[in-house]
Amino acid sequence: MKKVISILTLLTALTFGPFVSADDWDKVRIGVEGAYPPFSSVTASGELQGFDIEIARALCDEIGAECTLVQQDWDGIIPALLARKYDAIIASMSITEERKKKVAFTNKYYSTPAKFAQAKGAGIEISAEGLKGKTVGVQRATTHDNFVTNTFGDSVDIRRYGSQDEAYLDAVAGRLDLLLADSVAMADGFLNTPDGAGWEFVGPGYSDPEFFGEGAGIAIRKKNQDLVDKFNAAIDAIRANGKYQEINDKYFDFDVYGE
Repeated sequence: MKKVISILTLLTALTFGPFVSADDWDKVRIGVEGAYPPFSSVTASGELQGFDIEIARALCDEIGAECTLVQQDWDGIIPALLARKYDAIIASMSITEERKKKVAFTNKYYSTPAKFAQAKGAGIEISAEGLKGKTVGVQRATTHDNFVTNTFGDSVDIRRYGSQDEAYLDAVAGRLDLLLADSVAMADGFLNTPDGAGWEFVGPGYSDPEFFGEGAGIAIRKKNQDLVDKFNAAIDAIRANGKYQEINDKYFDFDVYGE
């Protein structure tokens, strides 16, 4: 009988052990992209930097966790979370209904609109008629990709890229008529750089929740609601104690948190 009980105990531990929410989260692995300035990028010496990176570290300090940042290409960032490569994603991921089917989200930690950019003086009208025959570059599998596909897909030629930087390179090379991306990321990562000096914003800002969700949040496996709660409390704490504002002011001259 003891032998049977021991085997059952072992099987129970193997089956449920990794999933029991007894984790104090003293160690947390954070998935980041590293290719989305000013939110995340990699320096020449290989160090991660940016708003997302500093927010991640501030939140880990707040919850008292030792955090490891794990760099991951955008295309595989949710699958890698579900495969337990890391415990949370802090990578400017918009909180959308489609993504909520796969992962849980914290409350937002910032919100900024999307915009188109064109070569200066191109005079493109942002409408179904004005975009006919135009080529638009977007980062693949993003809210911007979904928006332009659903809103203007019958008018434009959409070119999808693995990273935003790849889209910028094709824009400079004259292979694109337009770019669509987060307005802050595109201003800092392209328009305000020497490579992007010949480009400008065109048309309105877009923040329709149907496509762009509720802002950028932290994605976490659904079974780890305790970690969601910890990060929500930490977001509130760093906004209250001034740490969020300190990081905000390092990268932006406006309130990136939004309304």
